[in-house]
Amino acid sequence: MKVSINTLHYYRDKYNWSDDPAPEGAEALADRIGAQLGAIEEVIDFGSKYQGARVVRVAACSKHPNADKLNICAIDDGGKTPDVERDENGFVQVVCGAPNVREGLTVVWLPPGTTVPESVGKDPFVLGKRELRGVVSNGMLASPRELAMGDSHSGILEVQLDSDETIEPGTLFTDAYHLNGDVIFDIENKMFTHRPDCFGLLGVAREIAGIQHIAFRSPDWYRSDANTPDIETEELPLEVRNEIPELVRRFTAVTMRDVEVKPSPLWLQLDLLKAGIRPISNIVDYTNYFMLLTGQPLHAYDYDKVKALDNGDKATLVVRYPREGEKIKLLNGKEIEPRAEAMMIATETSLIGVGGVMGGFDTEVDNNTKNIILEAANFDMYSIRRTSMAHGLFTDAVTRFNKGQSPLQNRAVIAKIVDEIRMFAGGKVASQLADDNRLPADVIERDSLHPPVVVSDQFINRRLGLQLMPEEMAALLTNVEFDVQQNDHELTVKAPFWRTDIEIPEDIVEEVGRLYGFDHLPLKLPHRDLTPVEKEPMVELHSKIRAALVKAGANEALTYSFVHGKLLANVGQNPDQAFKLSNALSPDVQYYRMSLIPSLLDKVNTNIRAGYDEFALFEIGKAHVKGHQDEEGLPREYRRLAFVYAADAKSAKQYSGAAYYQAQSQLRNLLKVCETSIKPTFAPIADDDHGTAVSYFAKGRAASVMLGDVQLGRLGEFTPTVRKALKLPEFCAGFEIDLDILLQSLSSETSYLPLSRFPSIEQDLCLRVNSDMAYQRVYDFVTTETASLTSSNTYSNWQPVDIYQRSPEDPHKQVTLRLKITDYDKTLRDSEVNAILEKVAQAAGEKLDAERV
Repeated sequence: MKVSINTLHYYRDKYNWSDDPAPEGAEALADRIGAQLGAIEEVIDFGSKYQGARVVRVAACSKHPNADKLNICAIDDGGKTPDVERDENGFVQVVCGAPNVREGLTVVWLPPGTTVPESVGKDPFVLGKRELRGVVSNGMLASPRELAMGDSHSGILEVQLDSDETIEPGTLFTDAYHLNGDVIFDIENKMFTHRPDCFGLLGVAREIAGIQHIAFRSPDWYRSDANTPDIETEELPLEVRNEIPELVRRFTAVTMRDVEVKPSPLWLQLDLLKAGIRPISNIVDYTNYFMLLTGQPLHAYDYDKVKALDNGDKATLVVRYPREGEKIKLLNGKEIEPRAEAMMIATETSLIGVGGVMGGFDTEVDNNTKNIILEAANFDMYSIRRTSMAHGLFTDAVTRFNKGQSPLQNRAVIAKIVDEIRMFAGGKVASQLADDNRLPADVIERDSLHPPVVVSDQFINRRLGLQLMPEEMAALLTNVEFDVQQNDHELTVKAPFWRTDIEIPEDIVEEVGRLYGFDHLPLKLPHRDLTPVEKEPMVELHSKIRAALVKAGANEALTYSFVHGKLLANVGQNPDQAFKLSNALSPDVQYYRMSLIPSLLDKVNTNIRAGYDEFALFEIGKAHVKGHQDEEGLPREYRRLAFVYAADAKSAKQYSGAAYYQAQSQLRNLLKVCETSIKPTFAPIADDDHGTAVSYFAKGRAASVMLGDVQLGRLGEFTPTVRKALKLPEFCAGFEIDLDILLQSLSSETSYLPLSRFPSIEQDLCLRVNSDMAYQRVYDFVTTETASLTSSNTYSNWQPVDIYQRSPEDPHKQVTLRLKITDYDKTLRDSEVNAILEKVAQAAGEKLDAERV
């Protein structure tokens, strides 16, 4: 929000709304605003760029003898500019090439020695006395662009004066338009997020007075029951119909006849420029001007264009949702098909505006407009926010509406702009004010959106740590126009009609604290309970996972939750099963991911090309699948861990097994560190799993990870199609598990096994089994059998070494496993370990039909 210090002073004098808003100067006020109202991001010295510029009259204008497009102008500056040559009439000679220059025009002259305002802050261009085609020119007559007042450079700026306005020739531009010492405070918008009234100068001025303990009085015209004048001319009939009152609580409109569309007065253009808004024409500029003043956006339609769209005898404004297939061309030239829930303004047949966002191109006010419709409405802030994001439309109206403007101010603002257009644009009221008001009767009656709040001085003081008297609190609140009734130590506080945020006693505490000054609150720490906060189980699990995988040599990755549709296609996932973003951050992030592994696979080739021949990546994140909902009907979030291991051909030679076993080993180690209460098993992936969100796993080289009867996740190598699409090495595998299921399976008891003082022994066992027997069955058998043959003081662990089959036709294969065994009471002898292996092999022969090799 940009606030000009001179504009504050001007309105203060015009409306007598408070004492001096900056009694100690602009710098002191900036400090006060920063401490109690909002952070000031920048202080802009607006007036200094116009130093030396003067408002003058073109006394005479004749053609240049040596140039067809140049004119020689005699400038009447009232003799006020020193050190310039003058003719016998006291006029200054200036050569000008603007096509609109003519005798009698009031313009802005930049004398020799002044800096062109447009160049200030860039590469300053200082004017001088120079000769143009043999004729001396003293400075120049400025165009809007040269004055930093717009983009137009086709002609000089014509100073339009109101009927009651006079400026003596030669008056300094800064004096004529109150720019001396003018600085602009750019206040951070986030500080006003819950304060829609502070998105208007009137609201900011009220707060500036309040934080300085100065009483503020709103202008007489700013009242919720204001009305427009009766019809003054031939009527322009208007019908307003609101079909979505649940979203549009108030819609006011009025017609005006015989308006004169022309450039705005210069003071108005300057006020808009100070706020960063480009002047267009007087009618459009007035709507922006009163929006900046009050925070209430307004819109003007060309009445005749609206009426012509229906070929009827009146203009009709309908507030409704768009119909299927309807499109609208907006004022910025962009054509959109509005989202189905957008609030639209339409005639009986056509869309003419996106409510609260932007008007339509077909009904805009232009230089040929004679009759207009003025609209001031109140639109649902959440709907506007969604529409704005969906179509990428971010306007000054959106900025204000999506903060939740008060519907009680509509009549005040539309009545004021009507009065202004009557005085300065020749318009006459041509209809009664249409006011579609859907506010509850009690809101209208009390003239406040929420019921009065009852609060005690003790309640406020206890929360602020102060000792304020109730009279002091009441004074702070009445300074900013609250209605306060005091009954001993109890305050009944009714918020003014423009405040939308006062509902509970804590809101009054905030008001009193801010107006009194948070910097005045005592610096005393409250009593706190120092009992340690209970640890969050999922956060603890994340820490364990990170520690375990990093120790194993893996690197954590952090990728976007959104992925490109091409990546989904490359891994065999169907984009129709993923949520698509309607307003993606970039073309590369179109969909919510359905699993995490594709994001990691997308980084594998990048790391290989960077020179990493062997590595592992993991990520902890969330996934979403369309159609999967939680108990509340919201899209379900899956909390996942994904892991991918990759090695080039040279590095893979050191491993005798497949990549699958590298990933499985990492998963086993992880589950061991996490201390799951159930030992994992690995089962073949069901046929119907291929073609789903995990279709990137190769059939026959992947498994479902089971904890009892619950599926924890999936593990495996990747299909040749995926490897080719993403340029993955052949030695590559990974797993993805559900962290919520893992958390539920963790043991409630923390186990600790100290290192044995006695050495371990390692022995290999090779079993010849049928070729169709799963490795997992062999592994589970020898693990269980070993545990039954050893005491509780013995630690044993089996690891895979090799699986060998001479040819695909051979009915047998050899499975080699390595036993690592340690006793906590004594040193084991080879003979004891051999005896255990012999018994395991004998049992395998009986139950698995296996033969020890």
